[in-house]
Amino acid sequence: MGHLTVQYYVAAFDQAMWHLVSHLGYDPEWRDSRHEGWADVRYEIDFQSELRVGDLYIVESEVVDVGKSSLKSRHQLRARSGAVSAELLMTSVYFHLKDRKSIPIPDSVRRAARALVESSGAMDVSE
Repeated sequence: MGHLTVQYYVAAFDQAMWHLVSHLGYDPEWRDSRHEGWADVRYEIDFQSELRVGDLYIVESEVVDVGKSSLKSRHQLRARSGAVSAELLMTSVYFHLKDRKSIPIPDSVRRAARALVESSGAMDVSE
């Protein structure tokens, strides 16, 4: 069909989320050492303009809200021109991987997320 299908948008947003939580202080090593990670529990995607295979894009991410164990983030996938191609509102829960239940977000990560919410700061994740 020549255009990026939904699976590519979701993969780009998923990678952007990992960059975002890493920026907040989450260490991917915690998956193995602490058995802690993230579980996405809600995606709300608005597709606004089509990207074709091979088009360059960036993803801009921001924290919208942070709770005790959940993080709400917004990700905009933008074409090289700057036009928004798709936007995702994502809710993710901090998760104990062995117990399979939500746990509190580490204080350092929550503080960094709150600081981003207060500053309305977005970060670019180039793809």
